[in-house]
Amino acid sequence: MAYRPSNNSSTQPRGARPGHRSFGGQSSNNRRPSGGNGGGNRRGAYIHPSKFINKAVAAVDEVVYEHKNNFADFPFTAALHANVAKRGYTAPSPIQDQAIPLILEGRDVIGLANTGTGKTAAFLLPIINSLTTHSPRASVLIMAPTRELAVQIEEEFRAFSQGMQLYDAICVGGTNIDRQIRDLRRGAHVIIGTPGRLKDLMNRRELNLSNVTTLVLDEADRMLDMGFINDIRTIVSQTPAERQTLFFSATITPTIKDLVNTFLNDPAEVQVRTADTSERVDQNIIEADTKEARLDILTNMLNEAEFEKVLVFGETKFGVQRLSDHLERSGHSSVAIHGNKSQSQRQRALKTFKDGKARILVATDVAARGLDIPNVSHVINYDQPATYEDYVHRIGRTGRGGASGKALTFVPTQTRR
Repeated sequence: MAYRPSNNSSTQPRGARPGHRSFGGQSSNNRRPSGGNGGGNRRGAYIHPSKFINKAVAAVDEVVYEHKNNFADFPFTAALHANVAKRGYTAPSPIQDQAIPLILEGRDVIGLANTGTGKTAAFLLPIINSLTTHSPRASVLIMAPTRELAVQIEEEFRAFSQGMQLYDAICVGGTNIDRQIRDLRRGAHVIIGTPGRLKDLMNRRELNLSNVTTLVLDEADRMLDMGFINDIRTIVSQTPAERQTLFFSATITPTIKDLVNTFLNDPAEVQVRTADTSERVDQNIIEADTKEARLDILTNMLNEAEFEKVLVFGETKFGVQRLSDHLERSGHSSVAIHGNKSQSQRQRALKTFKDGKARILVATDVAARGLDIPNVSHVINYDQPATYEDYVHRIGRTGRGGASGKALTFVPTQTRR
C-alpha cells in the first residue's frame, strides 16, 4: 500500500500536465527508472515498486553485542587515550572491538561490516598509535571511493591526532592539486585519497609510495563498483610488499576475493555484519503521476513534524539544484550537493546539513554511499535509482547504528498495475 501523507495532498492535482519536467528526473511515462552518478543520465533496469516496500526489522530482535574491551583497555598512548575520551568514546562497536587488537598486533585484516558501524575509527586509532611510536619515516596510504568519504576520514584523523604533530595530505579531485602537491612535499604521515587523483599524482611523480607501511582500502566494494580496479592495482603495485594491509568492505565478491588474495598476507577476518541496513528501514512508496503532483506532495509532506532531517535524492545535477532552491523558497531550509559544485561548496553544504542548520539535503547519488550523516530521519527518492543496489546505498543513510529510519520512493501509479 502506498504511503499517504497526512495532509491528504492529491497525487493528481487539477490542471497538471502529464510528464511535465519542472523539477528532477524522468517523465512519469518512463518505466526505466534512472539514477544519478553526479549528473549523468544513467539508465537502469526496471525496478518493480514492490521492491521499495518493506517493514523494518525491530532492532530488539537482534542479539546485543557484548564487547570484550573498553577503549581504556587498548594499549594506546596517553595522548591518544585523551583524544578518544574527548570524543566521548567508551565502549567500542563490534568492528572496533575485534579489529583494533589485530591491527595493533600488525596483522593484515579484512573487515566486513555494515555502513555506520564505526570502521573509520577501527583503523585510524591503531594507525595513529603506531605513527606516534614508530619511525618518523613510516607513512600510511588510505584509499576511499569518494571525495566526501575521504574528507570524512581526514576529519576523523585530525580529531583523534590532535596535538600529536601528525600531518596528512588529502588527495581528491575537484580541489586544487597544487595545494595537495605542497602537502605531499611537506612530508605527510597519512595520505588520504581517491584512486583517480592518487594515480594522477603518481603520473606527475609527486606521489612516492615507497615508504608506505600501512595500506587501507575503505569501502573496497564501492571502489570496484565505480570502476577503479585498474587504478587500485597500479597504485598498490607501487607500495612495498612488506606492509600492513587493512581491507574494509560491506560485501565479498569474486573480484574482491581476488584482490584479497593479491594484496593481503595471511589476513585475519573480522565479520560483524548484522541485518542489512535496509532491513532496519521502514520503506514505502508514494504514487504521483505528474511532476507537479510530486513536487506538491513533497513540499507539503515536509511540513509534517516527523520529517526532522531529510535526505532527498534526485537524478540530475540541474534537477537537484532546482528542487533545493524551490524548497528553500517554500520555507524549508535546504542545501544541495552535486557534481557541478566545487568540493569546498559540497563540504559546506554537507556540514550545514550535519550541523542541523539545514533540515533538507538534496543530492545526486554522489552522496549515496559511505557518508556518516547522523540522525537522518527520512530518505526520499524523488527520482528512482538506476539499480536496486543504488537504492540500498541511498536508504543506508538512515536507520544507522541501530536507529530507526524511513525511506519513501515516488512512483507513477501506472507502474503498480
